[in-house]
Amino acid sequence: MEAIFHHVPVLAAEVMEALRPASGGWYLDGTLGGGGHSEMILKASSPDGKLWGTDRDERAIAAASSRLAAFGDRVEITKDSYSNAAGWVAAGTLDGVLLDLGVSSPQLDHANRGFSVQADGPLDMRMDQTQVLTAAEVVNTWPEAELAAIFWKYGGDRDSRRIARAIAQARAEASLETTGHLVEVVASAKRCGRHKKHPAVQVFQAIRIAVNDELGELTRGLEGAFGLLKPGGRLAVITFHSLEDRMVKEFGNKHARDYDVSGEVDVPMLRVDREPRMRWVSRKSIRPTDAEVEANPRARSAQLRVLEKV
Repeated sequence: MEAIFHHVPVLAAEVMEALRPASGGWYLDGTLGGGGHSEMILKASSPDGKLWGTDRDERAIAAASSRLAAFGDRVEITKDSYSNAAGWVAAGTLDGVLLDLGVSSPQLDHANRGFSVQADGPLDMRMDQTQVLTAAEVVNTWPEAELAAIFWKYGGDRDSRRIARAIAQARAEASLETTGHLVEVVASAKRCGRHKKHPAVQVFQAIRIAVNDELGELTRGLEGAFGLLKPGGRLAVITFHSLEDRMVKEFGNKHARDYDVSGEVDVPMLRVDREPRMRWVSRKSIRPTDAEVEANPRARSAQLRVLEKV
């Protein structure tokens, strides 16, 4: 299993600098993947640092369990979502939390998972393959208007309505069951012009986010991480698209300010003073070096943001 799911962790040195793992520290890797970041944290926090790791993908769990077996009882691995970590990690005990969001290279590289626009496979896209909702169900049963909405909201595709209409017309003749079929339908609906990316990338991203409720998980997971951290503990979040990065930035700004607001609109006269709950370790996001992007092109869109609990 490890060979199947092994991949090089993104922004590895920057994550280590952000979390500052040390002996005796307690850490959570909420997106375990192949265990690359976790292995580095455990090595740096030897001899008695402890790490909890979780992932929704059972293949990731198997790979990471094998990779981290040598650390014995210093590591505890649970198959679950990071948003549920409060169920098995005590509040206010962690020195660091890492969230490396999005789809992993091993998931993209195996066509049978249905994440890739490059290889034909079943319309699956589930990170947790025990869940019921699949990409096939989204594509074949969700209303046309709802498809258009997620293609725009989650994918930013300007042809969202055209694509949704094309899918609705195609599935009326026969259900879409493969990624290759979906790519054909999406490509046929795209307006002519130069496309820097594959024409179906944004649609696949949107469907994947919907299938896995990734933005809901992030909302719950960020607040959960805050509750698990001790004062001085750090939260490091790696994002790969603007929606996630904006959510992390808004979360950080909300907790770093010295007041609360009632409702969605910040009305200065209605602010309630309070002490800041977190502080930005770096105001700007941290991006991979040119050398890392050259070695791993999939790292090019990664951004790391780091917060410290006050």
